[in-house]
Amino acid sequence: MTEPLPVTDRSRLRRLHERGHFDRATINAILDAQPMCHVGYVRDGKPYVTPTMQWREGNHVYWHGSSASRALRSETQAEVCLTVSILDGLVLARSGMHHSLNTRSVMLYGTAFKVEDPAEKLQKLGNFVNHLYPGRYEMLRPDHEQDLKATTVLGMEIAEGAAKIRTGGPSDDEEDYALPIWAGVIPIRMEVGDPIPDPRNLDGVEMPAHVRNFRYGG
Repeated sequence: MTEPLPVTDRSRLRRLHERGHFDRATINAILDAQPMCHVGYVRDGKPYVTPTMQWREGNHVYWHGSSASRALRSETQAEVCLTVSILDGLVLARSGMHHSLNTRSVMLYGTAFKVEDPAEKLQKLGNFVNHLYPGRYEMLRPDHEQDLKATTVLGMEIAEGAAKIRTGGPSDDEEDYALPIWAGVIPIRMEVGDPIPDPRNLDGVEMPAHVRNFRYGG
């Protein structure tokens, strides 16, 4: 599926329309670059937002957690809002109101579904690991039946939502450009540090390539 997402009343941008993107390539690129997401839902009439990890498979996004989690139980078959954000820079303007952030973000709306089939759930968990660390899942001990029982996998079709992207410097009022005030952008990026081995690693266990060569997609 390559057609853009439809513009709906809740996904369209009310202002700064040029920052909105509904094409799947842009949305998918942001989802694939940032594993951390926030899932918003309503339980007992009150709003909640849960941070978790997400991964994309085609036109669906998935996340997982403990089967004992009240959040996951509340999200199942419920309307949810999933967001992913990447901070690229701090924008300093010549007035307080024009300070901003350079960001890439996605906001998706939909109904969460639970992956019930054990074989499919196992496959999804393998995809989750390999999405970040290619080939790692095949190196791990097989998941036990209890592992699967203790884990819930939820998914949602990527059918409604939008990406929002801001780039560039400040957008000041024209008369403010004559003021002797420094303005500009402080770039922000996520850095990957040197891997820290677990002190309980067995002697002779070498660091795999997916750790040595890990690159963060953001």
